[in-house]
Amino acid sequence: MAREEQALLSTEIMNRGVEPSGPDAGSPTFSVRVRRRLPDFLQSVNLKYVRLGYHYLISHGVYLATIPVIVLVCGAEVGSLSRDELWRKVWGEATYDLATVLAFLAVLAFTISVYIMSRPRPVYLIDFACYKPADELKVSKAEFIDLARKSGKFDEDSLAFQSRLLAKSGIGDESYMPRCVFEPNANCATMKEGRAEASTAMFAALDELFDKCRVRPKDVGVLVVNCSLFNPTPSLSAMIVNHYKMRGNILSYNLGGMGCSAGVIAIDLARDMLQASGAGLAVVVSTEAVSFTWYPGKRRSMLIPNAFFRAGCAAVLLSNRRRDFHRAKYQLEHVVRTHKGADDRAFRSVYQEEDEQRIKGLSISRDLLEVGGHALKTNITTLGPLVLPFSEQLLFFAGVLFRHLFPSKASTPPPPTTPGDASAAAPYIPDFKRAFEHFCMHAASRDVLEHLQSNLGLRNSDLEASRAALHRFGNTSSSSIWYELAYLEAKGRVRRGDRVWQLAFGSGFKCNSAVWRAVRRVRRPARSPWLDCVDQYPARMDA
Repeated sequence: MAREEQALLSTEIMNRGVEPSGPDAGSPTFSVRVRRRLPDFLQSVNLKYVRLGYHYLISHGVYLATIPVIVLVCGAEVGSLSRDELWRKVWGEATYDLATVLAFLAVLAFTISVYIMSRPRPVYLIDFACYKPADELKVSKAEFIDLARKSGKFDEDSLAFQSRLLAKSGIGDESYMPRCVFEPNANCATMKEGRAEASTAMFAALDELFDKCRVRPKDVGVLVVNCSLFNPTPSLSAMIVNHYKMRGNILSYNLGGMGCSAGVIAIDLARDMLQASGAGLAVVVSTEAVSFTWYPGKRRSMLIPNAFFRAGCAAVLLSNRRRDFHRAKYQLEHVVRTHKGADDRAFRSVYQEEDEQRIKGLSISRDLLEVGGHALKTNITTLGPLVLPFSEQLLFFAGVLFRHLFPSKASTPPPPTTPGDASAAAPYIPDFKRAFEHFCMHAASRDVLEHLQSNLGLRNSDLEASRAALHRFGNTSSSSIWYELAYLEAKGRVRRGDRVWQLAFGSGFKCNSAVWRAVRRVRRPARSPWLDCVDQYPARMDA
């Protein structure tokens, strides 16, 4: 156990400059920082989650096993006969009457009808829109610290801590912040400010979405809105229904407190409601109120969200009408959700509370990377059997089975491995690049993306969209995966048949995946938050 704990720790030596006073004045000083890192979650896999993934695969694809057997048996029987013998058996020796033929056709038609009707309708993504705030809300890292200092809400130690976070955050100098958080000696987390911030973002994204899709708000049958920290009464979904005068029988839902992974949860809920109600069209709105994540205190664990969260919103139009296939961009293939809330450390890893001065804020635990790693391990282990090619599944499952049956041989720490390395000394790490062409990983921070890339064996180009979204817009919470997909579309990289993996994680602790397949080539859109700067990436991130 001690050895396992030690493997999860990383050390970092920091130069703190020259001691200004005291007996050691003029001497250089250093400090050693010890912190947890993201576990190498592909080195240890719980077999029950592999079984869960195969259960999902088999329960939705029994016909994949039965049809080949039937074809094989019939093919062997027919293949043993010559053409003349086959013709004689079908037409010469067999006798047919009208009743037999009609009965056969009726049974065939009934079977096909039952099969078609029992299958859930596919859910298509017609289009989506991402909110681009006004230019006057842009804030650079230097301006962020300057405005925070002028607000009078922070001491110098808190400002220095936030400055260090910003320097290594991966966020550029053009992300967006509501100016109310920098107002001197004022409480920004008011209902008035929250409603103003949320309505501005949501209505802008929805206006663009309805215009792009040529859809009237009254045509929408399902509405799902997610915002983690700002949950007024009436709800945000009611605010949208009122603003657009939507129909009275709309199925509206408002998800709160579910963190940055709530966007995928909202997609899953909208899909279920479309399939259950046959409503036709569903709109999903993912946003966050930055003014309610802002913390003007001194506790460092609660200052972290200040440095990362930025304004953003995304609106998505889904449909389960077959006639919308020709204008849709993507088809939803899979949604896999993982919840680690039963574990106390996971539950408290992202926790809203008051500090010693009774100032409310969002506390980020030191265990977050480790908790997130375990949630990711569970999620991708369940997702793997659904998306990986058979060859990858075979090698991966053989490695898992070996480690499960012979734990003593598998307990020896293996050397670093790369995807596709099937050496006997190390577990086989599946190559997810063979399952997906595009990756939209939640842009939480630079460190998280680097750990994800290392553990999943991804290339720099695979996480280009995530790093670009983080640099240009910051951590926009549940909408970040849509800014990343918008980046891929603005680059013109999405082609017919391409598979997109959206992965997000958030408080609770939850890790959720959505898999989309492009039903056509997605051309560069005429309206996108990236149009004025997409050609500057990825070079701009290295500047």
